[in-house]
Amino acid sequence: INGGGAATLSANSQALPFLERPAALDGSLAGDVGFDPLGFAKSRDDLLNYREAEVKHARLAMLAAAGWPLSEVFDKKIAAALSMDPLLDSADRVPSLLNGGLGKVSPAYWVGCIGLAAMIDVFGQLRMKSKKDADYLPGDFGLR
Repeated sequence: INGGGAATLSANSQALPFLERPAALDGSLAGDVGFDPLGFAKSRDDLLNYREAEVKHARLAMLAAAGWPLSEVFDKKIAAALSMDPLLDSADRVPSLLNGGLGKVSPAYWVGCIGLAAMIDVFGQLRMKSKKDADYLPGDFGLR
């Protein structure tokens, strides 16, 4: 709670002072400055669902930002250790949709990635639905 909670919040959004603060944004979550200009979060449950999605997308973006350059650095070493052909092209670029290299990647890999992502998402949704009490935080898998 920032600065004493909802009782100290102004009627206007801190992020957009010319708009009213949305009702679901009561200042109880970190970073809550009343930014919901399109009014997507109609209730606290909606807000927690959107916050959960935001955390998941941020984590995926961080993994991608680290994984892309690391895969270019370590692809040949990992492939050699596993007695496989490297996936990098002649210019040492990672296979992507843009360079036409995705055909080199096994479909089993994509099935495994999608299956793992689905399993993590289902686990998170089940945890979110079972922890509707005050101690649940969006994105918390309880791995501490």
